[in-house]
Amino acid sequence: MRYLLFLTSMNNIFTNLLPKPSAQPRAKRRRQGVELKSAPEIAIMRQASQIVATVLKEISGLVQPGMTTADLDAYAEKRIREMGATPSFKGYHGFPASICACINEEVVHGIPNPKKVIRKGDVLKVDTGAYYEGFHGDSCLTIAVGEVSPAAKKLIRVAEETLFKGIEQVKAGAFLLDVAGAIQDHAEANGFKVVEDFTGHGVGRNLHEEPSVFNFRTHELPNVKLKAGMTLAIEPILNAGSKHTRTLADRWTVVTVDRSLSAQFEHTVLVTEAGYEILTDRSTVAG
Repeated sequence: MRYLLFLTSMNNIFTNLLPKPSAQPRAKRRRQGVELKSAPEIAIMRQASQIVATVLKEISGLVQPGMTTADLDAYAEKRIREMGATPSFKGYHGFPASICACINEEVVHGIPNPKKVIRKGDVLKVDTGAYYEGFHGDSCLTIAVGEVSPAAKKLIRVAEETLFKGIEQVKAGAFLLDVAGAIQDHAEANGFKVVEDFTGHGVGRNLHEEPSVFNFRTHELPNVKLKAGMTLAIEPILNAGSKHTRTLADRWTVVTVDRSLSAQFEHTVLVTEAGYEILTDRSTVAG
């Protein structure tokens, strides 16, 4: 789940446009500054992140035309709880569900709905998080539902590639601009726009922590130097048309202004001395 950037002040990482969060035991206290996780904390984050990876891998295998986004939400919540965790998103700033489900021109924060039917050819984004023993994991993937158009197929492929282009820059001593530049360059080289209204974020004890992990070159956000022990949610969003977005009347669902397709991928990533570890890596999930 992404940070919303103020258009007037991109240094602010929380939005005052959303309802205030209800009391949640998983976010009792907000710490300031970028946290470095200890070895025992990283071990827990691996478990939280693997729960997320498992749920997303299972959802990618069960999605079929005719299902609803509410069906996917119910499945995700059931599986997260079966694995001993709680959904990170449900109740967060009043969000009513365990996943964000976005279709086609929907960019982020789509609310699952029993009336929103998934159809063949759709570009479906599923974003979810799990809170396990005091720590969060967070990840998103884009799913081609059945046979999609060549343009949609390219958008999905390039969006995933941009995520890994960014991740490949991660190591102790690198900077966030290294990550952002690699993402932006690959997206634009393939004819797509990076959404600038939203960024990734630190993740750990809280779902959203410092720093803002931006996906485009900017001097309006801190260019943080990466250190071993940081845990980051890196999550580029690519649009086929305009980079600009708008929020619907439900105050959550964000769409492209020109109704062009949007795709997004996200991983929770640990910064190491030598490079990185993808904590939400779905390829490590059995089955």
